[in-house]
Amino acid sequence: MTSLLDANALQRRLESAISVARHVGERAATLRAQAQPGMLEVESKGLQDFVTVVDKEAEATIRQALLGAFPNDSFMGEEGGGLSGSAGTWVVDPIDGTTNYIRGFRHWGVSIAFIAGGEILIGVIYDATQNKVFHAVRGKGAFKDDQPISVASTTDPARAIVILGHSRRTEFEEYLAVSRRLYERGIDYRRMGAAAIGLVRVAEGISDLYYERHLAVWDMLAGILIASEAGATVAVPPLDALLHDGGPVVACSPGLAGEFAFLMEFDGMTTAAE
Repeated sequence: MTSLLDANALQRRLESAISVARHVGERAATLRAQAQPGMLEVESKGLQDFVTVVDKEAEATIRQALLGAFPNDSFMGEEGGGLSGSAGTWVVDPIDGTTNYIRGFRHWGVSIAFIAGGEILIGVIYDATQNKVFHAVRGKGAFKDDQPISVASTTDPARAIVILGHSRRTEFEEYLAVSRRLYERGIDYRRMGAAAIGLVRVAEGISDLYYERHLAVWDMLAGILIASEAGATVAVPPLDALLHDGGPVVACSPGLAGEFAFLMEFDGMTTAAE
């Protein structure tokens, strides 16, 4: 790595990302609990696709904190957009699971990734359900509030539990086909509505699979690094393709990678969080 991305530079970025993720996550949780007037006003970006004042405030806070500390970095956010840059880019979803957040369903979080040199180098996710911060630095393992985490050792499909994601960007029939195949194999499954949280559930060994046919880049990058560093088998398109178009993601317990191999057969999928 260049001097810009040496261990000390990454550590500083990690600490900043953890701090701001916890700050905006806890503030958003407080606002939701208090239901302060105006903060939960909802705008529709499309069918079942919403944004609140809290989303916008959270992204602005994250942007200011990270670019204030690292002014040569670039920033891509779900609400404000942006482009990746050669020096390194923060990729942020200020509230992943906005619909859950609006309605008081507890599965939502804050997702922050840092990419450079064609790799995901840092992943940080604030999990509102547990009031915990998950993080990973490439090659250094995965952690929940500084405690190491690892994926489940499940090998029997009948003992597996999986989390599926779905949005209106993809065909519902494909989601039904996957659900049916899991059902026929005796595999229990859930749908939570927050990809970042689904991915850290795999990382900490609660779930054996997170799968979604299409995600935007800010929904997945932090989560796939954390899952990969926790020992998950992760399959996604190359990072350049994800940045341009988004795409599918598979993260699973390695003992069940063969069982879920059919989900990794899309063109361009690679079994690495790169």
